[in-house]
Amino acid sequence: MKAGFIGLGNMGSAIALHLIKAGHQVSVWNRSPGKDDALLAAGATRAASPADAAEADVVLSMLADDAAVQAVVFGEHGTLSSSAKAVHVSLSTISIELADHLAETHRQAGRDYVSAPVFGRPAAAQAAKLFIAAAGKPAALSLCAPLFDAISQRVFTIGETPSMANVVKLSGNFMIMAAVEAMAEAMALCEKSGVEKSTLFEVLTNTLFNAPVYKTYGEILVQERYRPAGFAAPLGLKDMTLVGSAAQRVGVPMPVLGVVRDHLIETIACEGPDIDWSGVGLTVSKHAGLK
Repeated sequence: MKAGFIGLGNMGSAIALHLIKAGHQVSVWNRSPGKDDALLAAGATRAASPADAAEADVVLSMLADDAAVQAVVFGEHGTLSSSAKAVHVSLSTISIELADHLAETHRQAGRDYVSAPVFGRPAAAQAAKLFIAAAGKPAALSLCAPLFDAISQRVFTIGETPSMANVVKLSGNFMIMAAVEAMAEAMALCEKSGVEKSTLFEVLTNTLFNAPVYKTYGEILVQERYRPAGFAAPLGLKDMTLVGSAAQRVGVPMPVLGVVRDHLIETIACEGPDIDWSGVGLTVSKHAGLK
């Protein structure tokens, strides 16, 4: 299949490489030059613009936020200005409002749009073990299936309205952040009571909380391995802000969200923007008098 790929950060580069290895014809574009060298060596071609990347059957984007997606789609030489009618697949975590807008503008242009945000950190992307929450027209999802198979271990079909997938993704990211907050608080309680954090981690992840999110982030909290960031705290804060907007939109109170959002803000202010979003563990420890 002919595929374009836009956005070559830690996640995007790994995903694009798996598409190449699966035998797809992949053209790549990134706003900052130089990030496509390894992909070109692996067999990709360099697109001159987002529009050029969209001269394909499917164009996928993995971008940081709403503004970056809007620039790539609607900006000069954006994907919608291409002559091809490529299905646009957004793998990014974006707002519900933008997802709805993208779906409508693509419909008006006679094209299909699919929201397919992914669950998984860079290591999962490198191992082709992402989980995908996908929503869009059945025919578009069917076309994208071989691409999704090359980068993920499972695809969850959420529905035909693309933004439904974004609701699921935002809900999942909120739950990850809430789990990190809960673990950090429990570890602070144990540490201040004379129990090693590693002991709590071993007990919990081998009994009641034997799940990837607790194992992955629990290990990070125990080791205080917050740099280099697998998922930078400012991106986490962006996501929690989007969760708040989505909740306000439908009238759902989320008091726990306020706690994790405030701790992210404090962590970024005190530790800098290069820290992982699980670095809220530092803030929790400080509040407990441990740092």
